[in-house]
Amino acid sequence: MYKNLAAALAAACFFSPAFSQSTPPVKAAFVYVAPLTDAGWVRQHDQGRLAVEAALPSQVKTSYVENVAEGPDAERVIRDLAMQGNQIIFTPSFGYMEPTLKVAREFPNVKFESVTGYKTAPNVATSNARYYEGRYLAGIAAGRMATQAGYVAGFPIPEVLQGINAFTLGMRSVNPQATVRVVFLGEWFNPPRERDAAMTLMNQGAEVLAFHTGSNAVMVAAQERGKLAVAYHSDMRKVAPDAQVAAVTHQWGDYYTRRVKAVLDGSWKSAQVWGGVREGMIRVDSFGSKVPAAVQSEVMARQKDMAAGQLAVFSGGKAGVKDNEGKTVIAAGQALDDGAILGMKWLVEGVATKLPR
Repeated sequence: MYKNLAAALAAACFFSPAFSQSTPPVKAAFVYVAPLTDAGWVRQHDQGRLAVEAALPSQVKTSYVENVAEGPDAERVIRDLAMQGNQIIFTPSFGYMEPTLKVAREFPNVKFESVTGYKTAPNVATSNARYYEGRYLAGIAAGRMATQAGYVAGFPIPEVLQGINAFTLGMRSVNPQATVRVVFLGEWFNPPRERDAAMTLMNQGAEVLAFHTGSNAVMVAAQERGKLAVAYHSDMRKVAPDAQVAAVTHQWGDYYTRRVKAVLDGSWKSAQVWGGVREGMIRVDSFGSKVPAAVQSEVMARQKDMAAGQLAVFSGGKAGVKDNEGKTVIAAGQALDDGAILGMKWLVEGVATKLPR
């Protein structure tokens, strides 16, 4: 009897829909502010998406929408993705923050990841990387190889100002005479305008360029003019083999995978993450052929110090730090806390450009 009962139970389990169907994969969607290209901001986030698929091959189904403008278009796309049944939606652009929050209120059971945003909700988490740490390290390399730098930037928001200031501090830590001239474009992705700004800066004497925009146009311009440039987001030696000094790269795969896993196991909670070199979210590598071995070793040693918590970018040191209008912004012996860094509204001494009013 017991033998027959066991067989019956086994058969029931085998044929029962509750046992025969595996848990459906989590649907995860990504919204990209610019086209998906071979390198750049969007490419690095898409590499993160692919890392999620590789880590959770049968447990996740991802999708993305590219070239979505910040504002009403973003709200429409995010809402549409929520309506399609996505359980977690990543929105990696600062201008997506408010549209994400608005849609999140309409879909309380969907999880949202506002990447570079700072406002949270019960179903909205924020994350960002300490890009400025990589900028400082790249500035060391640039300062060893040049004195006049140009910087093509999107908007004068704190995240961008952190990078400009860190790059300048890095340069001047090894070359006190170094100066940086900035062009603000008022947009993140416009390759022709990025190129024009790079050309203008080189015409004004820039020997090395850096940028906080979405394409590789600055790198291509530097390659054409025989100048140097620091790649951002991705390694760009493919288009600038002679120009590239180093690359400040963003690593999103681990974070994205952990957040999708949290949806899978039901542990997802709203949180705020701001990781840098120590957390593996920012890395400086991919040195170009013109960078001396001694400079590469110096940068890597400083990166190791940063990872160990022994190098703070926004520290006053023995003399303090002034802005480019002569005001002390970091007192001697002090260091900025995260709140002050996140609210940064000044440009450091050595930046030859004033903030837009």
